[in-house]
Amino acid sequence: MIVCWSVKGGSGTTVVSASLALSLAQRNASPVRIIDFCGDIPAALGIAEPSAIGITDWLVAEKRPPIESLQIPVTNNVSVIPRGTEINDRFALTAEHCNDVTNGLDSSHELTVVDAGDEQSSLLAQYATMSLLVIRPCYLALRKATHLQVKPHGVVLINEPGRSLGKRDVESVVGVPVLAEIPLDPSISRCVDAGLLASRLPVSISQHLAHVA
Repeated sequence: MIVCWSVKGGSGTTVVSASLALSLAQRNASPVRIIDFCGDIPAALGIAEPSAIGITDWLVAEKRPPIESLQIPVTNNVSVIPRGTEINDRFALTAEHCNDVTNGLDSSHELTVVDAGDEQSSLLAQYATMSLLVIRPCYLALRKATHLQVKPHGVVLINEPGRSLGKRDVESVVGVPVLAEIPLDPSISRCVDAGLLASRLPVSISQHLAHVA
């Protein structure tokens, strides 16, 4: 399970998670599923908002179907498990939930990418076979990163023009290597805005993610 997470909202975990799953499916010609804890993956992939039960509904259910039954096809090799409807004050991700997700995935050999965002990050990252911190070279984000409770395996750095901070600063603060640097490319934003990410994954992001996982 590859978990993409951040310390601050708006860092780009959704686009990175979706692009990583699409890239892995293309490269390995094998199925990849995305678990969406943030709720933005369907919009990023240009598919209709799911009405079926999702991962949060599954976690609070008394009787749970196989976790793979939640998957919604996106392409021939990529599917998504949506966030679901159980997003309110009653739901809070726990260590037990994380164990349940991990155990539920163990019955399948399908590669899984999780968009954890920033609210679920500290727990889910502990259960990842690969934990990727998605961050921008932003002073506010790096300040939060000095207090990480869980150290990631690597960093995906979203580079913005004009920033005074860079790769070395991020590596120094987080204490792990930057595995990929993705430029803040308008072509990626246009692709997402048009709902074409799943069908036209920009080279500017797929090439940079090629060796992340």
